[in-house]
Amino acid sequence: MGSRSSHAALIPDADSLRRETGFSQASLLRLYHRFRALDTNKKGYLSRMDLQQIGALAVNPLGDRIIDSFFPDGSLQVDFPDFVRVLAHFRPADDEDAGLRDPREPEPLNSRMNKLRFAFQLYDLDRDGKISRHEMLQVLRLMVGVQVTEEQLESIAERTVQEADEDGDGAVSFLEFAKSLEKMDIEQKMSIRILK
Repeated sequence: MGSRSSHAALIPDADSLRRETGFSQASLLRLYHRFRALDTNKKGYLSRMDLQQIGALAVNPLGDRIIDSFFPDGSLQVDFPDFVRVLAHFRPADDEDAGLRDPREPEPLNSRMNKLRFAFQLYDLDRDGKISRHEMLQVLRLMVGVQVTEEQLESIAERTVQEADEDGDGAVSFLEFAKSLEKMDIEQKMSIRILK
């Protein structure tokens, strides 16, 4: 009889990952099985091609950008702990836990601020800490495809950057980005079904 605890022993640093990501032991176990299912060649890590098998990412216009986030600094593979850390950004926020959190502990990966940081890096293509009009235009092209003319996209990108750009430098900093999204329910909008 395979007990849950014996399965959890298969997961490297399960207790540490649970604390860091907020996933329950049962969720970590499901993610571990999903990770192993995606690792079709049983390499012990995932490649970009392995992640492209995830249906929710395949149909997401920003799917390639999200997949890029699994491979920071040009890495070509992602291990299970890093896989879970990235996915934690898409876990719904625990509103009831926010007031009980020890302020000396790191902010949860699924907090509003960390979700915003993650979203910001999807737009900040050159990683310079700012979203330029050109970067906004590139992301808009991905999101709307051919449904909108290039002139309309350029107008939307220009207006979006102008509205968020409080210091007038022609780009959107992370703080400006966060402020422009303060009324959006980012905690619920940023979710991906990964277990199917």
